[in-house]
Amino acid sequence: MENQKTWFVTGASKGLGLSLAKQLLNKGYNVAATSRNIADLTKAVGDHENFLALAVNLKSEESVADAISQSISRFGKIDVVVNNAGYGLTGSLEELTDQEARDNFDVNVFGSLNVIRQVMPQLRAQGSGHIFNLSSIGGFTGNFPGFGIYCATKFAVEGFTESLAAEAKAFGIKATIVSPGYFRTNFLNPDSLSTPKNEIAEYKEVRAVQSAHQNEINGQQAGDPEKGVAVMIEVAEAEEAPLHLFLGPDAYQLADQKMEAVKADMEAWRKQATSTNFEVEA
Repeated sequence: MENQKTWFVTGASKGLGLSLAKQLLNKGYNVAATSRNIADLTKAVGDHENFLALAVNLKSEESVADAISQSISRFGKIDVVVNNAGYGLTGSLEELTDQEARDNFDVNVFGSLNVIRQVMPQLRAQGSGHIFNLSSIGGFTGNFPGFGIYCATKFAVEGFTESLAAEAKAFGIKATIVSPGYFRTNFLNPDSLSTPKNEIAEYKEVRAVQSAHQNEINGQQAGDPEKGVAVMIEVAEAEEAPLHLFLGPDAYQLADQKMEAVKADMEAWRKQATSTNFEVEA
């Protein structure tokens, strides 16, 4: 049966991951879900015969490999993978330390790559599968002062997912980039949004953006997580899946603005920028 497919979802103890896990279970899917803390995950999702809770350190290839192995042992296969785990990081590029930046990349980028690397042999062997990589509208437009490193991690997710889609197509495997706008999750809470250890007072605009996200936007986001993950499930069930899935009217608006800005820059410099080839002799 179609709804007996198995989903593997990272970062499922809260936010979009939790909403997704619950909806999938209600629809009859098998769900293997990960969190850093298995107690938090089990408490959040509850008991279900089709549910496997896994404590996973996404920065450890061994931990990820073990989670994939346990999921296949329990359900026989994995059909859909959702790389959802990640966290936000504020701070200007100047004030964030090398370690703060690398830590964000370790989870948001290399954590997903660890999952992909470990699950692809299974998906290739069965000749099917669908990988959803959670990006952000901040992975398509970086025009957010104070979110440069976070945006960079999500730009990386978008780039490697486009390549993954091209590489995996021959094996019957789909890949989709999910770029949400602002959804009312705990993403902007202190346990999900890191701030710089060494703030530089001169970055007044960065502080204002940071404060707005923590105090004004948090809890007031227009996006409904339940509706957002329902769209993801619909995409997974569809015959044809998009490579780019923007979620929310705000994401669509910002994406349109970015594409128009890029087109304007290209047109303004088209003559000069396209006259760079060697001259061809007659």
